[in-house]
Order: sequence, then structure tokens, then C-alpha cells
Amino acid sequence: MQIKSFEEYQSWHKESIESPDTFWAKVAENFEWETKWKKVKSGDFNDINFKWFEGAKLNITVNAIDRHVKKSPHKKAVIFEPNQPTASQEFLTYQQLSDEVCRFSNGLKSLGVQKGDVVCLYMGMTPELLVATLACARIGAIHSVVFGGFSATALSDRINDAKAKILITHDSVFRGTKEINLKDICDEALKTSSVENTIVARRSMKNVNFNVDNDIWWHDLVDKQLTTCAPEIMDAEDPLFILYTSGSTGKPKGLMHSTAGYMVGTTFTFQNVFQTDENSIYWCTADIGWITGHSYLVYAPLISGVTTVMFEGVPTYPDASRFWKVVEKHKITHFYTAPTAIRALEACGIEYTKNVDLGSLKVLGTVGEPINVEAWEWYNENIGKKKCPIVDTWWQTETGAMMISSLAGITKTKPCFATLPLPGVDPVLVDAEGKEIEGNNVEGNLCMKNPWPSQARTIYGDHDRFIATYFSTYKGMYFTGDGCRRDEDGFYRITGRVDDVINVSGHRIGTAEIENAINEHEEVFESAVVGYPHDIKGQGIYAFVISDVSGEQITEKIKKIVTEKIGSLARPEKIQVVKNLPKTRSGKIMRRILRKVAANDYENLGDTSTLLDPKVVEELIEGKL
Repeated sequence: MQIKSFEEYQSWHKESIESPDTFWAKVAENFEWETKWKKVKSGDFNDINFKWFEGAKLNITVNAIDRHVKKSPHKKAVIFEPNQPTASQEFLTYQQLSDEVCRFSNGLKSLGVQKGDVVCLYMGMTPELLVATLACARIGAIHSVVFGGFSATALSDRINDAKAKILITHDSVFRGTKEINLKDICDEALKTSSVENTIVARRSMKNVNFNVDNDIWWHDLVDKQLTTCAPEIMDAEDPLFILYTSGSTGKPKGLMHSTAGYMVGTTFTFQNVFQTDENSIYWCTADIGWITGHSYLVYAPLISGVTTVMFEGVPTYPDASRFWKVVEKHKITHFYTAPTAIRALEACGIEYTKNVDLGSLKVLGTVGEPINVEAWEWYNENIGKKKCPIVDTWWQTETGAMMISSLAGITKTKPCFATLPLPGVDPVLVDAEGKEIEGNNVEGNLCMKNPWPSQARTIYGDHDRFIATYFSTYKGMYFTGDGCRRDEDGFYRITGRVDDVINVSGHRIGTAEIENAINEHEEVFESAVVGYPHDIKGQGIYAFVISDVSGEQITEKIKKIVTEKIGSLARPEKIQVVKNLPKTRSGKIMRRILRKVAANDYENLGDTSTLLDPKVVEELIEGKL
């Protein structure tokens, strides 16, 4: 089902809100099911036990692979663009993808992996990661992909929380000029874990520590396996994957997504937002370790039968023309990336966009954070040549699929605005007390009134935390954690996080998790972390640290411990050593003031009368980096 006009969008959205069962049943008819559903939707945001397509049975890989093998076995399913641009081009047809997924599925089964077991993937961006993800889904195992930039401690925390049975990794991987030994990181993470075996895929020829009792080479596991594997038949609400995201407390949240609703929601939004067809060559630059990679690199494109592109490298290697040369090389029609990447490439200069042919592009997209006007205009003019609609998509790990976005070539676009809710999405702006803010030209906290199919069902192993995090602030509503403005046209613009989560390069990082890492340093008494405006990343990480030691020595130690505990993506860019933090008389850190100081916004610090020592603010400003 694909919307073809703005009037049709209005009609579909109206039906989806007024008669959601009827609407989503029509959408679901476009997929292959082993058994159809008995009930489209049940539950709401009061009981927090919502379900979709109850009674249905399916396997998502039948929709992503098998049905395309029947129709177009030799069509390219996946194009792999390796780190080195001089390396030979690799691709998998839908038949080849089917063969590889089945072989690895059989390999997992030979190790005793069964339906419901958790398999952790900590890998680089190569086809093996995509194959392993789909193989888990093929046999009913729950995949938990951990971004390959996380530290051993962060990986260990996620493995243990999910109680993973198997770990899949690479020996080492390449990112630009760097080679990163993932196997060593895994060995460190597995010193205390539930993992029975580690499967290691070869990417480099360097020697790695290999434990013959527990480690298995990928090629040894799959070489003798059959290229057929019957799909495990899953219930609609059976878990598909767990994906960890940072929260406002120190412990990461394992969001669990179910099978049928996720499949329907991601695919419907993909086809309508991007307006793809069977000839589309689609490139999402996200890592599969993030939700964008799950939804819009792996599942939705393959279910839609398009060709999806995997990229191993970084945007500036070997130079800042790399993205655009990849577009030219593979004749990319639909391109989806983060504002951070756009701003970074903009800063390199337009000369890198000059000697490449970008004429194949039809649609551009952004994801991860609101895009600023300057970056939007640069993207529009230099990459889209003012001919490609830009879809500025807002959604979250928790939502599973896009929620607010324009439809390419259908919805009027406006820089910095995600524009309008997609069918099935019922947004509302509320004030601090939860009262709905009606009309246009208003601003408030963004909530959702009703469930949608692709929504996460729980936090793995902690449903009470799921309820407390998303449904306790405003009763009967899902609170996104984002502030939002609705303009005179009814268009939505996300204004940023309102909780203690920083959005760095489109990646959400909980401040508590960073503070916990910093506070483990023996020379640190206390710390407070906030975000500050960053020209490239959107938000940077600013740490205020109480310590008797100051100068470069302590800052380098702090950066090192954060990198070890979480990963380089959480490393603070600015560390200010202070004597005290601004606290209320009850001992609560007034982070609002820290955000203002970090942003050099001293004109409107707000009420400081409740501080235990108001002079602390002056000291912070005097010592500002």
C-alpha cells in the first residue's frame, strides 16, 4: 500500500486514527502469513499490554527473502561497499542471500540455538552481520546487536542483561585508517558471562587469541551446512530482537520488539516515506547496531524487495567525496543519513561534491536528530540539486519505525520540520501537568495517544521500568522524552530532549551512564554531565567534575575511563574541573544551570534562589572552557 497524493494521505491518516483495526488489516494483507490474525489490536496505554495481529503466525525472513527468491532470485538484494574503495565490489542476490542465511541458520542450530535463545552480535558492517541478523530471525532466536564501537564493559553489560547464549563477532574490522580488534574486546567482555560459544568471522588476516574449547570460526561452522533451512513459525507477538539504548539512569534499556507489528510498521513507513519501487537502489548509512540500521537497512528494504547498500567505512575516507562517489558508483536512488554526517561533509567544502554524478538520486533523507536550516539547504542544493525531496524523519528506538515525516514528493517540506504524523500515529503536545495543548503555533512535550504496530513491547526483563520510563509521566499516554513545536500549518518540529539524555551524532547517550563511568575514577569526587550545542554533532558532551586534581592529566584520565567503560562515542569533549556543583538545599544538582553555562547562555539562568550556594554559578562561569 503506497500513498500517491496528499489527499490520499489525509484520508488514510483519518481512517487509521478513527478505525485502526480496519486500516492496519488492509496494510497487513500485503505480507505473507502462515496463519492470519484473529484480532488486529488489543490493549492501550493504560494497561500497557498492547498487542498486534494476535493469533497470526509467520516468519519475517519469509517476507524478506523467500518471496523475492520465488519472483526475482537473481536480483541484487545487498550491495557491500567495503572500507577500501579500491576493493572489489561485492553483492548478494536474493538467492545468494537465502543460501547464506540458511547455511548460518543451520550452523546456529548445530550449536544448540533454539527458538527464544538470545544471540548477541558485536560486528563490523559487513554482509556477515546482516546474514547473522536474518539467520537469528529465521530460527526464532532473539538477536541483540551491539554497536561495534562500544567498550568491553558496555558489551559485557548487554550480554549479561540479555543472558545471551552465543556471541558473534569479527577478528578485527576496518574504519577508515583504523583497524579495530573486536575479538580482544570480546575476550575481555566474556570474562564473566553466560555465553557458551563465540563465532568469529574473518575480516583481517591478523592472528587473534583463539580458545579452541569455545571459539568457532564462521567458515568452519557454515562450510558444510545445507543451503535450505525451514523457517521457524513464530507467533505475532514473539520477540524478534532486543536493542539497547541509553536511559536517564545508568543502566542501558534493552528494548524488546515483537515480530509481526514491527514487520508491518517498518515496511509500511519505508515504502511511503521514501516512495520506493522495485527498481530502487537504497542506501542507509547507519550501522546495524542502531535501530535505523535494523529497520531501514535490513528489514524494511529487504521486505520491500529493493536493493539495500551496506557501507563499512567512514564518510571522510579516503577523502570527503567518499559518500558521493558511492552514490555515483552504485547509482543510488534513495539516500538516508544523519545531519551530523551532512554537517561534517559540508565543513569539508563543496569541492568534494563537484566531480561526481549524483543524477541517480531521487529522494534524500535525514535521521537521528533535527536537521538545522544551513545543513538542510546545503544538502538540498549540493546533493539533491534542488530536485530531490528531503524527508526529515522523527522516530526512536522505542517506536521501531518512523512516526513523523514528510512523504517524498507528496508532503510540502519545510527545513527543520519533520512535518506531519504518518498514518497510525496520533501525536499530542502537553504541558508539564499533562494537559493537552490544542491549536497551532504552540509548543510542549510530545506524547502519543494510542499504540502503533512497531512499538517496543517492553524493556527486556523489566516491564515495571518500561511502564515507569514511558507511561508514568503522563497517564494514558506514551511520553517520547522530546519537546516539540507545532507551527501555523500544523507541522511538527522536534526541539530536543527534555530528559537527561544527550543526542550525539544521532546517538542517544544517557548522562547517568557517563557520570557513573567518570565517578569510578579514584580522583573524582562527583560529576555532572550535560549536552551543549555542537556545530557538527548537534550536541557535544560537557562534564563538570569535582576533583582535587586539575589540568590536562585529569581530563585525559577521565576520557580514558569513559572510553573503557562505554566507548569513544561517550567521551566528553569538554571537561571542566570545579570546586562545587549547583545544588538545591535538598542536594539535587540543578542541571538546567549547567546546560546554560555549557551553552554560554548566561542571560537567562532562571531562578537560582533555591540553590544552597548561589555563588557556585559565578565560579562555573569564570572557569568555563
